Amino acid sequence: METQASPDRPLTVLDLAHPLLQDRRGFMKTAALAVAALAWLDGGPEAEAAGGSEKPIRYGMILVDFNKCTGCRTCETVCAQYNHKMTIDGRQVPGLGNPARSNIRVYPFNPDADVPIVCVMCSDAPCIAACPVDPDSAGRRALFRDPQTQAIRNDPQRCLACGACAEACREKRVGAIEPDRETGRPEGMCTLCGGDPQCVRYCPYEALTYVVGGLDGRHYGLGPEKIAQGLIERWYGPRGRKEASK
Repeated sequence: METQASPDRPLTVLDLAHPLLQDRRGFMKTAALAVAALAWLDGGPEAEAAGGSEKPIRYGMILVDFNKCTGCRTCETVCAQYNHKMTIDGRQVPGLGNPARSNIRVYPFNPDADVPIVCVMCSDAPCIAACPVDPDSAGRRALFRDPQTQAIRNDPQRCLACGACAEACREKRVGAIEPDRETGRPEGMCTLCGGDPQCVRYCPYEALTYVVGGLDGRHYGLGPEKIAQGLIERWYGPRGRKEASK
């Protein structure tokens, strides 16, 4: 039985990555993801930029401290408010805060474990690689990176609504991208709120942190079920595993 992490220490997906991958197949898969991510960082856009006059690209993501998260879903509300604004009397105001429109989603599990999931901003972006739309003059497919934040964005004018990006995210990463029920276009990509993530700003328990750089990719394939498995094993031991399997 693995001992529970001290509540005074952060417990993030980076801490959970290795214990969850004890079987050879899982270990090799995640090791390959980490190697691919590091290769991208060493030989991809960051290296190109470092060799030129531009600053190297640094990818970031929202990290959850599971020792602090209570599953209150404040993050979902403020995310939806910010990213789905309304116009009233010619003024743009925060939206209704419908959690169903949020880019960060909290998944509840039994025994009690709440797992917020948000785009991990993969450096190699399999969602973009899966987009079948030919790059435009700027090198962008229908799915592309925001030049300022490096967040994944969609061009609705060029998007085919084919679902290839969502499938790639679901099969290779955390499943953050989902097709819109009405348009079929991808939804759920974290926008980082222009560089000031509202989920981080308004989390009442300071469970969320915006981290830039220093991410090796070993956590890329950990979706909500795998994270919950790791938390339940740490917090509840063998009895928790039995409850989770019911």
